[in-house]
Amino acid sequence: MLRADSLTQLGPQRPALIYLNSPSNPTGRVLGVDHLRKVVSWARDRGVLIASDECYLGLSWEAEPLSVLHPAVCDGDHTGLLAVHSLSKTSSLAGYRAGFVAGDPAVVAELLAVRKHAGMMVPTPVQAAMVAALDDDEHEAVQRERYAKRRALLLPAMQAAGFTVEHSEAGLYLWVTRGEPCRDTVKWLAERGILAAPGEFYGPAGAQYVRVALTATDERIAAAVARLS
Repeated sequence: MLRADSLTQLGPQRPALIYLNSPSNPTGRVLGVDHLRKVVSWARDRGVLIASDECYLGLSWEAEPLSVLHPAVCDGDHTGLLAVHSLSKTSSLAGYRAGFVAGDPAVVAELLAVRKHAGMMVPTPVQAAMVAALDDDEHEAVQRERYAKRRALLLPAMQAAGFTVEHSEAGLYLWVTRGEPCRDTVKWLAERGILAAPGEFYGPAGAQYVRVALTATDERIAAAVARLS
């Protein structure tokens, strides 16, 4: 496996699969349509499969993320493309381990053939919960509004406390830095009763960042804002 943030970092190598993540966890970065088209074109020229993690697609704030399956990205051709979705984020079904894959029918068929022998069956109650969630857009809109209000409070409070907020155009987190080792930032926040995830947990590029979640209750977010000020 090779970690790369651009195609040029791959050099002459031809991977079997490229795994995209937009909107990104932990950074909240959203890849634009031109970027996605370039990746799709590059992969198809080389016969490389693309799997696109789109679990935060419905939680955008400052950008409009697109699925790799969107016609503007793939021109309506899903060959060699997979979109990976989870109900953990938009529908708050994290404990259910519920999600799905869509895209190239031939690749999906291969996944099904492997999974029925190597994977566990999704429990019937979980499948029923997935159907209910996917049939209802209202609960997703309500939850999205909750996150938006929390973000509107927490983001300026972090900035006023001396943090730089980078990316964070979508998703359930703020990706912030004070230009110091992330463990020092985690300690500084903990001394004020605020828990954050050290960026180095997500890879070496996060060494000076922390991830602050919007998933606490409204009351806890308000308390964090007060403590930051």
